[in-house]
Amino acid sequence: MRFDVLTLFPQMFEAVLGDSIIGRARENKILEMNFIDIRDFSTNKHRKTDDYPYSGGGGMIMNAQPVYDAYMSVAGGLDYKPLTIYMSPQGKVFNQGMALDLSKEEHIVLLCGHYEGIDQRVIDEIVDMELSIGDFVLTGGEIPAMTVIDAVSRLIPGVLASNASYENESHFGGLLEYPQYTRPAEWHGVPIPDVLLSGHHANIEKWKREQSLIVTLKKRPDMLEKAELTKDDIEFLKKYK
Repeated sequence: MRFDVLTLFPQMFEAVLGDSIIGRARENKILEMNFIDIRDFSTNKHRKTDDYPYSGGGGMIMNAQPVYDAYMSVAGGLDYKPLTIYMSPQGKVFNQGMALDLSKEEHIVLLCGHYEGIDQRVIDEIVDMELSIGDFVLTGGEIPAMTVIDAVSRLIPGVLASNASYENESHFGGLLEYPQYTRPAEWHGVPIPDVLLSGHHANIEKWKREQSLIVTLKKRPDMLEKAELTKDDIEFLKKYK
């Protein structure tokens, strides 16, 4: 998987995506990431990339030319169009299902806006999809882009130790994750659930499923409406309520 990020602040990305799991995947050539500075493509001697909006009002708008040229530095020599995503508060709200879909792509370009946005003409010309990480506004698209890269990358084969590392996590199957425990078996007078020490794998899996249902019901009951529930799940929830 290849990610190219078009941004005014490329230095922000290495601090987050250069270490830990993502960093190792890059070292192992499972992931390729390039952070392209849009300012490098400005024709202004001061490397200026923004101007006042024609519509008036406060704030500045990023010019189309440096954004387009930065994009063409990535896509110009390709015989295909990479999926190009603009991180925008106007986009669809990103979720785990989208992360799974995007993990099947081979090449993604992420465009990070700043100031009051980007000239609409270049958005219309190069962007395939707009994504948001929530119904709020940040100072730029860099943090949202990092979020998308991290969420998508860990679903790519070889990045995590096994599929089980993410298949039991919150949101993967439409439910939140069950509670997790580690040593010691008792801490501050509170023991871990007996079933986890039983060695009975079927009972442990049943406990995990039931706990996921309980956690989702308590914390995000709205998710149950879309989750893929079995008859046993439905019966359990009826009894639990």
